[in-house]
Amino acid sequence: MKAIIQTGPRSVETQEREVPTPSADELLIKVHTAGLCGSDAHAYKYDGGYEWIPIPRIMGHEYSGTVTEVGENVETFEVGDKVVEEPIHDCGHCFQCQNGQPNVCQNFSITGMHRDGAYTEYVTVTPEHVHAVPEGVPLRHAAITEPTSIATRAVLDQSVTTPGDNVLVEGPGPIGMLVAAVADSLGANVVVSGLGQDAAYRLPLLEDLGIDTVNLQEEGGLDERVESQTDGIGFDVVFDATGHHSGVVSGNDVVRKGGQIVVVGIPNSPSELSLTSTVRGEVDINTSYGSTWTNFEQALRLMERGEIAVDKIIDTSYSVDDPAEAFEAFLDSETCKPVFQFDG
Repeated sequence: MKAIIQTGPRSVETQEREVPTPSADELLIKVHTAGLCGSDAHAYKYDGGYEWIPIPRIMGHEYSGTVTEVGENVETFEVGDKVVEEPIHDCGHCFQCQNGQPNVCQNFSITGMHRDGAYTEYVTVTPEHVHAVPEGVPLRHAAITEPTSIATRAVLDQSVTTPGDNVLVEGPGPIGMLVAAVADSLGANVVVSGLGQDAAYRLPLLEDLGIDTVNLQEEGGLDERVESQTDGIGFDVVFDATGHHSGVVSGNDVVRKGGQIVVVGIPNSPSELSLTSTVRGEVDINTSYGSTWTNFEQALRLMERGEIAVDKIIDTSYSVDDPAEAFEAFLDSETCKPVFQFDG
């Protein structure tokens, strides 16, 4: 079978591997579509904080597929079922897991990072980490269930967003785009901010989704948008999906008194946020990491209802046989959600 292997920093290639054999407690899944996200790109570059990831390994953690073989001890799935995997596997017994916080498990492991992943034709996985895909959700759509679940957690669980709120999403990458889409589905007034590098592909894509955007370098910041959209009061909720240490600082400048900032992107270095105005304005700063079983189900239901314009968001133009092209295009902001199609 074909598999996309990371062989070194900024080095990936497609190799042939043996099809894995499932144990009695596992499913064998034929991968249909697998997505590329920001954490994959960080791992590809071997950025700081990602040096623990083993090389070589099969990359990829967000995917959809069909069950092709069922271990003799598995009773919950059948051959032919459409499924997605929760790639962050919790231990089930640490304090956080016992306390209903498995997304921040002390002993978690991630498919495609701690172990071989889903950029390949077949994977094995135990059924407790698998979700059935609703009949009305195509497998190419289901492939982005995992990043959509991160967005549902950020918006539905970790924020106070309600219909009619003025919401700013900083960063038009895949998570920022999906956060904007989920907030938009609630009836919030959403605007997404980006930089000049986002003007060619990502900001126009958001506009095509019906979501307002602002090019910070072209418009010189957000002051005009704060005045026109919020009557100068400030945004009710700001989602920082930049992954840059400046995101929470700029968000703090435009959130209203009594508003909320939710940090979704993982900053690449320490922030220089001064908390004086934050405290005096009683601004709530929250964070959102990963997702839970419920968030996966929420993501699948949103896609089933047609609330997420998946066909516009995913980019199927990249080949399994030339994976580096997809990674480099992603890093250059020439695409937002490239996917590799292994079946169909």
